[in-house]
Amino acid sequence: MHIFQNPNFDFLRWRWHAVALSWVIIIAGAVTLWTKGLPLGIEFAGGTSIIAQFAGATPVEKVRAALDDTFKGQSVIQPYGDAAQHQVLIRVPQVGAESGDSLSATKEAVTGGLKQAGVGEFTIVGTEIVSPTVGAELTSKGIWAAVLSLAGILLYIALRYQLSFAVGAVVATLHDLLVTIAFLAFFRYDLTLNVIAAILTVTGYSTNDTIVIFDRVRENLRSMRRDSLRHVINHSINQTLGRTVLTAGTTLLSALALFLFGGEVLRGFAFTLIVGVITGTYSSVFVAAAIVTFWRSSGPTRAAAPAPAAAASPGPAQQPTRKAKPQRKARAS
Repeated sequence: MHIFQNPNFDFLRWRWHAVALSWVIIIAGAVTLWTKGLPLGIEFAGGTSIIAQFAGATPVEKVRAALDDTFKGQSVIQPYGDAAQHQVLIRVPQVGAESGDSLSATKEAVTGGLKQAGVGEFTIVGTEIVSPTVGAELTSKGIWAAVLSLAGILLYIALRYQLSFAVGAVVATLHDLLVTIAFLAFFRYDLTLNVIAAILTVTGYSTNDTIVIFDRVRENLRSMRRDSLRHVINHSINQTLGRTVLTAGTTLLSALALFLFGGEVLRGFAFTLIVGVITGTYSSVFVAAAIVTFWRSSGPTRAAAPAPAAAASPGPAQQPTRKAKPQRKARAS
């Protein structure tokens, strides 16, 4: 299926604009993380998460007021799931000693506070309890997973292609991680295990898209030795443009379906995939290619040595030249 007929877009013309846009988003995300922080899910922050389903519509402010005295304003109350189900998510940070009894007591305190305030009839439909120790361990493992994946990508591409390609792919992947985390901070999505899984999925997706383009670049370097590297990369991106649009489009549609119809539990996962697919496609076309051109400049390619000049064979119209016979010396008379 051909979407574009012989496309000839100059993508590298906009590489400086793309780099500037990426820096603006990353710096804005860093400022947001510094001032507001990134909300941590129950898996990383530790504590108790309770889903209460009420018999009728219950304002979130009323539930929050019922638990303020018990937890000193440290509880997080927000609507959960479909509004017709009247569910409320109550998340309480860890309080007291790290023991099973203390953690269960936190759940009982939430239930007791709601009953004492008389907010209405409710049923606890879901409970999740995680100690801070487990949360710290999960945080450490998540960081190590991201670091090791980047190291593996760098090593594989450096051995399979060239070092400049490997650096471009790793920088593009790191760019995707930073931009995705920035958007999570902008829209205040919790960092949960589902989000970590989506981030790692985005890492693999972006790397695969980058390698497809680099593989075409490597093939074209052999047949376009006299062209500049910039022209070769632009030509390669245009050759894979249809595949990139089809792959990114279908993946994005699936992520949008999860975001719209997957429910509250998968909302953060789907949002991370949506941002990751968009920024992964963007970085493969602009960021990774730009890094390669910065690394190797835009001079003539040196991917292969020039072919040795073939010996000229005489054509049908050419006759071999005869050597002139040496003239005899004149005899003295």
